[in-house]
Amino acid sequence: MLLTFVLHSYCKPIIAVMLRKVVKVRLIPTNEQQHQLAKMFGCSRWWWNFALNKSIETYKETGKGLGQSALNALLPKLKKEEETEWLGECYSQVLQATTLNLTTAYRNFFDGRAGFPKFKSKKGKQSIQYPQNVKIVNSYVKLPGDIGEVKASIHRTIDGRIKTVTISRTPSGKYFASILFEVEGENPKTAEGKIYGIDLEVKHFAVVTDGEKVSKYDNPKHLAKHEKNLKRKQKKLARKKDGSNSRYKYRKFVAKVYERVANARPDFLHKLSHKLTSDSQAVIVENLHVKSMVRNHNLAKAISDCGWGSFVNFLTYKLKRKGGKLVEIDRWFPSSKLCSNCYYQVDEMPLDVREWTCPHCGTHHDRDGNAATNIRAEGIRMLKTEGTAVSADGGEVRPRSGRKSVLRHSPVKSEAPTIPSG
Repeated sequence: MLLTFVLHSYCKPIIAVMLRKVVKVRLIPTNEQQHQLAKMFGCSRWWWNFALNKSIETYKETGKGLGQSALNALLPKLKKEEETEWLGECYSQVLQATTLNLTTAYRNFFDGRAGFPKFKSKKGKQSIQYPQNVKIVNSYVKLPGDIGEVKASIHRTIDGRIKTVTISRTPSGKYFASILFEVEGENPKTAEGKIYGIDLEVKHFAVVTDGEKVSKYDNPKHLAKHEKNLKRKQKKLARKKDGSNSRYKYRKFVAKVYERVANARPDFLHKLSHKLTSDSQAVIVENLHVKSMVRNHNLAKAISDCGWGSFVNFLTYKLKRKGGKLVEIDRWFPSSKLCSNCYYQVDEMPLDVREWTCPHCGTHHDRDGNAATNIRAEGIRMLKTEGTAVSADGGEVRPRSGRKSVLRHSPVKSEAPTIPSG
């Protein structure tokens, strides 16, 4: 019998809301504009490092940091001093945006959302932010100040009010503009479609089931494909004299290899997440603790190359945009040890065991497909427990033997049992 799961919600009036979107476009600045941008990058980087150092020193002396207003008050004096008068050549709002980003970084650190702010280097990626007064004119991005109109490859329509524009230069020498703008939209309606359970792995990036069939998506191993080429180029770079023009030029060759990997990974993650969210109402994954997993030195590089965290983030915002929902089950849920047929739980399941037979009911399982099925069933149970109605029962997922589920919930039946006719 084909079971269709539909998430229901109460009818709500359609309310217009302001939605924020980001479009990243390639910039093609002239030589003069590149020179101007290099000055802006340098001023912004210097001011970040100076303000960060000043905040650290003030905190050590007084036990209190410097706020946004206190830091911005230092700028006029610095612009008048002979040693730092070149700060006056930088567009003032760029420096103020740098201050805002630094204070936000501090706030994220104290709230436990991020690490301590780091000093910036001229060797890495460079960026500045314009908080206002940026316009799109035909195929140009018009920046305030001396830079003016910069030629751009605008591949998407920007039809809203521009909030901020971040200009960046990659280590390979490419320029980009990330344009944040607001458009008027409507609250998304509740999505309808399949419910996917996903088991994230290293060999197969994702094992996905919709309750009827199991699909396996191989891990592209982006870094491994370029590792040999990267190693060869890094050796050549290491032989070149530090500070030489030759070393500066060759750094771009190494940066281009890293850029290729950095572009290929999100491309794969975006395509797969779009495929899974386009016809689904909910996606269920495990809440993996990647930071602990990478402590295994044998798998650290492979796990980091997967990009599981980015993948879950992509799923989250794409589901939210269409009215769907992402469900994360507890990382200690025994998805691999449970029999998806009779819910018997085995004591141990080593990583080298890829197939196993349930000793209770005799069902033969593929380890990955069985785990994805159990993840899906647990997610459906959680949806019903929190009050989200489904039109068919997701099945019992608590093991009948062995330890109880760490979630401490009992499965909620949404349908009466079927009684066979006599």
